[in-house]
Amino acid sequence: MRPDTPAENVDHTAEAARLERTAGLYPEDAEHLLLQAAAHLELADDRPRASSLYDRLLAGPTTLDNPFLVRALKAANLWEYGHEAEARAIIEGVRAAAPRDPAPWVIVAEALESHDELEAAQETFTQAAVHLLTDVPEPPYATHPVLFGRHRVRRMLGLTHDNWDTLADTLHSSPVSLDELHDPKRVWSLGSNNPAELEAEISRLRAELGTYREALSRPFPVAVLHWPAEELAELVTAYPELAEEYPSHEEHLATIERALRELAASGTANLGIVTGTVPSYEAFAASEGASPSDASLLPQYATTLAARGRAVAWPPQRGAGCWCGSGRSYGECHGQA
Repeated sequence: MRPDTPAENVDHTAEAARLERTAGLYPEDAEHLLLQAAAHLELADDRPRASSLYDRLLAGPTTLDNPFLVRALKAANLWEYGHEAEARAIIEGVRAAAPRDPAPWVIVAEALESHDELEAAQETFTQAAVHLLTDVPEPPYATHPVLFGRHRVRRMLGLTHDNWDTLADTLHSSPVSLDELHDPKRVWSLGSNNPAELEAEISRLRAELGTYREALSRPFPVAVLHWPAEELAELVTAYPELAEEYPSHEEHLATIERALRELAASGTANLGIVTGTVPSYEAFAASEGASPSDASLLPQYATTLAARGRAVAWPPQRGAGCWCGSGRSYGECHGQA
């Protein structure tokens, strides 16, 4: 998650520098870390330097996990400091590429929306919905912002509800309806010049969305370490002392699911899973001045991966793929009762 802490509470420039240094130490995580650094620079109002980090990622020798996300973030940033033409060109490129990840769609559509290009934003959200959700029985959780953003823009434009808007209403779980949340009068009041009116609306929004934001922003208190089959085989071959910890890959997967269910049953919330690799684990052990064969390092390694943003939430959203990487849905795999 990109930071949104006000500048008076965090030295965003220093935090960006720290993240850049960390990216040098952990090149396998450079994409995530440099995106976080760029976000801090944007919050520090050093947008040209943030753009340079996006360019660094796009021009780097390593294949990015999500190049369209980087392009979308670069476009949104460029527009904020006067490079509208370049931003529009990148936005059109993202739309033409039609990525399968919802995040770039949301970012470019919101960039258009923030600059009062409501018709273009509505077209972008609609293109994303059609591309990502046509013939999908149940919208994946990651696509919800596409439908919610589209609903908001269409309310601003005064358009009547259609099937996508009805679906957004169905997916919205807050006690405050989307129609009320996206009431143009409320949205426009956020741009009011009256401090009292603005403060009242901000307080109202915070009360309505506070629980949701808190759930999204909390770190994973418990992250369980998962080794893919090939990585686990390499690990126990290189460090036989760990074979007692991992008697087989099947048992390893069963142990993860069992442990997470027990934690959930005990009331532990916001559980996550991190996936390890042998090179990353060896680098971590070296940084700790310890041997990778020391089993006591494994929980510390998991915690470090989670702190670097590598955790994914457990259990997966309904209909999502299983965390084990089998290719089957969670309900058909380790999520079976």
